Amino acid sequence: MANKWVYLFTEGNKDMRNLLGGKGANLAEMTNLGLPVPQGFTITTEACTQYYEDGRQINDEIKGQIREYMEKLEAISGKKFGDIENPLLVSVRSGARASMPGMMDTILNLGINEQVVDVMSRKSNNPRWAWDCYRRFIQMFSDVVMEISKSKFEKLIDKKKAEKGVTADVDLTTEDLQDLVAQYKVLYKNEIGSEFPDDAREQLIEAVKAVFRSWDNPRANVYRRDNDIPYSWGTAVNVQMMAFGNMGPTSGSGVAFSRDPATGENAFYAEVLMNAQGEDVVSGARTPMKIEEIKVKLPEIYKELLEISDKLEDHYRDMQDMEFTIEDGKLFMLQCRNGKRTAKAALKIACDLVAEGKIDKKTAVLAVDPRNLDTLLHGSFSKETLKNAEQIGKGLPAAPGAACGKIVFTALEAKNAAAKGEKVVLVRLETSPEDIEGMKAAQGILTARGGMTSHAAVVARGMGACCVAGCSDIKFAEDGESFTLGGKTYKEGDIISFDGSTGNIYDGALEVSEGAVEDEDFAKLMTWADEFRTMKVRTNADTPEDAKRARSLGAEGIGLCRTEHMFFEGDRIDAIREMIVADSREEREKALDKILPLQQGDFEQLFEAMEGNPVTIRFLDPPLHEFVPKTEEDIEKVCKNTGKTAEQVRAVIEGLVEVNPMMGHRGCRLPIAYPEIAVMQTKAVIRAAIKVQNAHADWKIVPEIEVPLVGILKEMQFVKKIIVETADAELKAAGSDLKYEVGTMIEIPRAALTADEIAKEAEFFCFGTNDLTQMTFGFSRDDAGKFLDSYYDAKVLENDPFAKLDTEGVGKLMKMAVELGRKTNPNLPVGICGEHGGDPSSVEFCHKIGLDYVSCSPFRVPIARLAAAQAAIAESRQ
Repeated sequence: MANKWVYLFTEGNKDMRNLLGGKGANLAEMTNLGLPVPQGFTITTEACTQYYEDGRQINDEIKGQIREYMEKLEAISGKKFGDIENPLLVSVRSGARASMPGMMDTILNLGINEQVVDVMSRKSNNPRWAWDCYRRFIQMFSDVVMEISKSKFEKLIDKKKAEKGVTADVDLTTEDLQDLVAQYKVLYKNEIGSEFPDDAREQLIEAVKAVFRSWDNPRANVYRRDNDIPYSWGTAVNVQMMAFGNMGPTSGSGVAFSRDPATGENAFYAEVLMNAQGEDVVSGARTPMKIEEIKVKLPEIYKELLEISDKLEDHYRDMQDMEFTIEDGKLFMLQCRNGKRTAKAALKIACDLVAEGKIDKKTAVLAVDPRNLDTLLHGSFSKETLKNAEQIGKGLPAAPGAACGKIVFTALEAKNAAAKGEKVVLVRLETSPEDIEGMKAAQGILTARGGMTSHAAVVARGMGACCVAGCSDIKFAEDGESFTLGGKTYKEGDIISFDGSTGNIYDGALEVSEGAVEDEDFAKLMTWADEFRTMKVRTNADTPEDAKRARSLGAEGIGLCRTEHMFFEGDRIDAIREMIVADSREEREKALDKILPLQQGDFEQLFEAMEGNPVTIRFLDPPLHEFVPKTEEDIEKVCKNTGKTAEQVRAVIEGLVEVNPMMGHRGCRLPIAYPEIAVMQTKAVIRAAIKVQNAHADWKIVPEIEVPLVGILKEMQFVKKIIVETADAELKAAGSDLKYEVGTMIEIPRAALTADEIAKEAEFFCFGTNDLTQMTFGFSRDDAGKFLDSYYDAKVLENDPFAKLDTEGVGKLMKMAVELGRKTNPNLPVGICGEHGGDPSSVEFCHKIGLDYVSCSPFRVPIARLAAAQAAIAESRQ
């Protein structure tokens, strides 16, 4: 039996969106509901997939079914496609299973030629309308199907309007439009080398091909990547009888929403552009009639639209976005879908629908996209602000929010400027842990190098600062005191703005609106989410400020404290440098003794901030070269503090240089060489825990000490022995019965493969997916951004694996590690603290493989809470 590639609207329903796409499924559903829908048929998403498998060709079987269903549509309409007596014109529109507004292509008025125009003119007694349809069709077909630039046609129509002294297309006469059609055809022949096609069936097949092809256009690919829509889904194509909104003053096209998409208010909202087709409404070239005007001038249409809006919202149980056409006073519905909305509106609509009894709490939790919560928590540029903004570049959207300020190039300058009350943005080739204070002081961070999990990105997300990373078009001057971007040179003190949600960089100052979670709908939805989720949500936090912020956003503990960031505070870096240049263990211990009370104080504040909730403290992870003095002034300071000569200090620095430091002497490899580092950190943790526990008898403080970068059981055994001996001695001396746990990060593939062995020593696992992804792919997480675009273009990858978890490879290692670890220890706690812990699709995968918690940066905690709830609800409904 042959495959069924095509369905009439009367054959489908709303549950067939995977096959018919969202638009096709909803057109079928509106037909089933008896709404006034111009009839048609849908060519399936499977036909699109087949088109690509057949080398971007529509095979004969699919073509045959398209012809067959066009005959069925002719029978329904009583008209003939391509006929010169009673012609049928159709629209050809895309429709993926996930809504992708404006991303793919549409062709209207298809099936027209000069003979058909004459028939339409004669029968309607409206030649201007007929020639306007033909003019529009030539322009859209040439642009969408033949890829002739739209601007070439727009120049011709602009010239014609100037000649006639008019400003709007509707003011052109029949003769003007006839002349434009002739000019358009000449332009087409000059560009393509052949006459414009008159055969309706040829037009149709070429248009269907073009819509299939548009699934792979650049804007659609970017949109899919941003919205987790797989390339493999393909798009359906809807072929539908035309309803003409351009027939004159009693015709028009418009859009309507059953509720306000910006605020969520339960108020019907619509716009109509009279004597226009759909693309006129979208283009913004003319000002549409607002709802108040529609109500007065078109009372019957208004009443019918309102009734349909209520019917569709009740049926779909969600806010509806509807497209419609009025043809000579008669209303036709062209589309409905669950409407796109702001995060604030999404929360209000979800809560209101529950209050109205239309949906339950689980459905409300599923209705809000977790990714959109970012916009509630961070500042942003308004659409109005961006209208006149000059974009000068684009990087990776590494940490959401909006930033505007004077350019500074060093962390010290940022710190000093902020202390004077100035707003600055830190622009760097790349950042390092040493820049932490400057990053805190800046409104935002912009780097020329680095990816989504680079140091700048990770730290910025943690502190809620805006960050655009990896803008390779930034070219720094040799002296590092200026850079060029977008054809302009920028120096210290010049003002720029950038958007960490889009990666866009703008010249000059743009107004930033503050982000805030201030309405009760947010708190209500988060409470519902917490009822349904089974995974805990912790935070990655290195400072009391981050910990408190995360706690206020619902974090249930700290899943990762990176202790190395604490080493750069104040004068601590001096002590670390003294340790690095020390010649003996005694000298190293002497230097570390200076840090011990300070690190203990840090841990006390974290335990206090978490109020008895779990705190996982990762021991020193980065290679020592990150801490070495970098300037002559710093070297002199080390010499003064240690009595070493400058030559001796430089020799130590040179000796720490590694070809591949991210796979070098770091993590658990450091205490194997220098046990005293682990001794100092263990003392700091245990002493802090004892002190806070003694101060809060009702809290249960159980510090979780995490050994990073373990890949061999004996590494874990060696470092754990140091930790346990030190901790037990501290507890004995204090007379304390405090409990503690020693676990490891699973961030090396070998650790995942031998997790059953490592679980004999590790009391918990936590996946460090930033490094695990890096080592599994063999991609540098700081450099991958330079070539990933070519991977997307070649369809080698669909997403950045550092932003969205690679479930096929990295995920398989994680699943294996969970199963092997729990084979040894059935009660083994397992979590994730890589950046994927705040990505919704990655959170869903973590739920599926049975993790106990996810941990993410403070501002992503609500996102993770909602995503974890959605994963649990989805699983319960399977």
